[in-house]
Amino acid sequence: MTQETAGQFDELAILYEDMATWPFRKEIEIPSVLAALGDVRGLDLLDFGCGTGMYVRSLKARGAARVVGYDLSQGMLNYARRRAEKESLDIAFMSSLGEDLTGQFDVVLAVYVLPYARTPGELQSMCADMARLLRPGGRLITLPIHPEYSPSPSYYEPYGFRLVADDPETAPYIDGGRVRLDLCFQHYQTSVDAWYWSDRTLKAALGKAGFTAINTFNPYAPACPDISKVPTKLRAYLDRPHAVVIDATRG
Repeated sequence: MTQETAGQFDELAILYEDMATWPFRKEIEIPSVLAALGDVRGLDLLDFGCGTGMYVRSLKARGAARVVGYDLSQGMLNYARRRAEKESLDIAFMSSLGEDLTGQFDVVLAVYVLPYARTPGELQSMCADMARLLRPGGRLITLPIHPEYSPSPSYYEPYGFRLVADDPETAPYIDGGRVRLDLCFQHYQTSVDAWYWSDRTLKAALGKAGFTAINTFNPYAPACPDISKVPTKLRAYLDRPHAVVIDATRG
């Protein structure tokens, strides 16, 4: 992600914090991410693209040893720092990743970060940065756009957003294709640009960066292992989630 790309988030901190309460995030995404992370007690973690700090606050409260939030958006970082200070949480926030951080973390979390790589080169650089931060055997948990997301712009409207490809009718799954994210929940109406990467391209970039055992799974509702008991309004999302969870290990 570049400063130019990150700049589109500077004024969106309150919106992104409120998004944590959206039903699909509260019931599906966030529990899926926390389940993928597992027991974090005593671990050193970095949230790559931490935004408002929602995940780092949760991880610190769950017993992580060292927690670092990294983001290029100063608006997001300012909000994240204030929230952590208000809750007396020992979390470091930064807008650059110095060489002193190389190999310092057990886990890197990157939620909705890879979609902001605009070119194959940016995607590869982003994956390499994540790998550099990890100790050998460390894990990356990341959520890109699902390689088979619904190309119908209205499909995700019940969940507060739309994904609109440049050419949704004929070519929604083109590597490096721009996908506009329209946030349309309650009184919020705003858009940011993201980019689509196929499963093959994502795994190739991660593999080249030194990751092994690259596994993917769809977000799910841990509180409702029986899908028939999932609230009806969330079932369509589970049928066609907009993001996929990748769990990769640094070799």
